[in-house]
Amino acid sequence: MTLRKSFLQHVAQTSDAPLGIEASHAEGVYIYTRDGKKLVDLISGISVSSLGHSHPKIVAAVQEQAAKYMHLMVYGEFVEQPQVLLAEKLCSLLPENLNSVYFTNSGTEATEGALKLAKRYTGRSELVYFKHSYHGSTMGALSVLGDEYFKSNYRPLIPDCTMLNYNDESDLSRISSRTAAVILEPVQAESGITVPSKAYLKKLQQRCNDLGVVLIIDEIQTGMGRTGTMFRIDKEDIQPDILLLAKAFGGGMPLGAFISSKEKMTAFQDEPFLGHITTFGGHPVSCAAALSSLHILCDDNQALVRGVEQKGALFEALLVHPKILKIQRAGLMMSLAFDSYETNKRIIDRCIELGVISDWFLFNSHSLRVAPPLIISEEQIRFACSVILKSIDEVG
Repeated sequence: MTLRKSFLQHVAQTSDAPLGIEASHAEGVYIYTRDGKKLVDLISGISVSSLGHSHPKIVAAVQEQAAKYMHLMVYGEFVEQPQVLLAEKLCSLLPENLNSVYFTNSGTEATEGALKLAKRYTGRSELVYFKHSYHGSTMGALSVLGDEYFKSNYRPLIPDCTMLNYNDESDLSRISSRTAAVILEPVQAESGITVPSKAYLKKLQQRCNDLGVVLIIDEIQTGMGRTGTMFRIDKEDIQPDILLLAKAFGGGMPLGAFISSKEKMTAFQDEPFLGHITTFGGHPVSCAAALSSLHILCDDNQALVRGVEQKGALFEALLVHPKILKIQRAGLMMSLAFDSYETNKRIIDRCIELGVISDWFLFNSHSLRVAPPLIISEEQIRFACSVILKSIDEVG
């Protein structure tokens, strides 16, 4: 049996047409296939591999920690150096109230923990979320996912969840004194890169503050430099009660986190005792990779992060074509809108044939995703854009 046939038979797929790229290895912005093809990765494993593939410093950190110890004990019981150093470094980059880190395995688990903390801390039940939001696929995260198509067949979900329209100030009055938490992406990714106004975010925060509502900001995709600052909250000057991280946070290893104040986090310590636990959250090897990644992002006064906007602007300047109906962008997160999903899929498929990997968005299937590693060079950007434009000409 070939590897491809075994993949299709034994590895569960969630679509009837997986890309099926057979990777042999990956380095920098490139993925190499078993048949010798070299592909520019324009999606970074959906905003995960922000420092490229197999970064030597991250690989070294993983190897060094794996040789010392891997899993020891359920998270939060043993003093494990990789966890402590990562939490300390992370908190030094965040607002003063975000000083206590709970490590998870993934973004959706970070969402679950944050929702539990908000309900436990406030004693309230209502959760407010937004149309076209995406915070993960487990049952709690699915309850605050803003698209009925992806959740309808899994109902009943968590009760008392209210959906608002994103970037609509008139809807903010629906947040009330019975609301436990509002969960929001500071840039919506899966809607095709929707950027709210700064005034809207400020009014949302003020509404939450006035009513004692926990504001959860989901930076699972926008964090770690993706939009041109280490965190999007830096650019928008907002201060959440809980911040969510994952994807690029782990430096390529599975890791997420929800970060809040020490005072709020102590709500998990009683009634019940062990109010939130995870076996593998904060795995030492993942934390070592994340710490190495964070040091790289902070090198030279965050030079790599500060260069993100210029690279994003170059993409936008080069990707000019009459069949691109609209471009939406935040740093190195970008969507290119076409007239239909069918057109977009043909372009994506042709790009892969010509050496560039792209994808579409969950709630915006007619738009092509551009979210390359932050280390991508000008030469690589120009090549990728030439492939996209060529693909549009040939099949669009």
